[in-house]
Amino acid sequence: MNNKIKEEPILGVKVAVTDMNQVVNFIYKNIKDLSGKYICVSNVHTTVMSYEDSDYKKIQNSAALRLPDGGPLSSVQRKRGYKDAQRVTGPDLMKRLFEESENNQLKHFFYGSTLETLSTLETKLKEKYPKLKIVGKYSPPFRKLTIDEDKKIVEEINNSNADIVWIGLGAPKQEIWMNEHEGKVTGVMIGVGAGFDYHAGNIKRAPKWMQKCNLEWAYRLCQDPKRLFQRYVKTNFKFIKLVNKENKK
Repeated sequence: MNNKIKEEPILGVKVAVTDMNQVVNFIYKNIKDLSGKYICVSNVHTTVMSYEDSDYKKIQNSAALRLPDGGPLSSVQRKRGYKDAQRVTGPDLMKRLFEESENNQLKHFFYGSTLETLSTLETKLKEKYPKLKIVGKYSPPFRKLTIDEDKKIVEEINNSNADIVWIGLGAPKQEIWMNEHEGKVTGVMIGVGAGFDYHAGNIKRAPKWMQKCNLEWAYRLCQDPKRLFQRYVKTNFKFIKLVNKENKK
């Protein structure tokens, strides 16, 4: 592949040292070589999960790229001497690739979330990016697909000739799904968690100042405290403790 991106391991996860422009250029220049491969959008939660689960860590590190979605990851990289390391969030990456695709005519498929969210997402994207080529969408049931069902949706994705297959299942489900379908799905798979909800308008992004201060997690926690308390608060403190220990080695 062209323009290979440097990596800095954090708790055993090989996180890309990069910025948005470099990632977008990398994807476009290598779109054919990335076909059948997947990209993880990593954060504190997935990094700690990888540290505690060797199988999940292997899935993360098997990806073509692991992007620093979480601000703390790029902050750790800057403290380790990579002054230009920047955060690359899933929703922002989607936005940039949608913008670029209007000119380059790359085709997009959406896998995940609910039918309602996917319909709203498609409507809003077509309003904002009228030339964007959306070639398919699929909302999987809340259970494991049968072999035949999975084979059918893979055929649907491949027959759509999608260049980018967006996966919105949430971690760790989306990474496991992408790993299991590596080499089976044509197009590059990118796991973006709640990215569908952001672009559908179901969830509001934190103010820019909170994003810059690595406080977007606090904004999300206020939106859904019951579900996210353990994930954000406990995991964030665990991450700080583990990284400090790693830095001392």
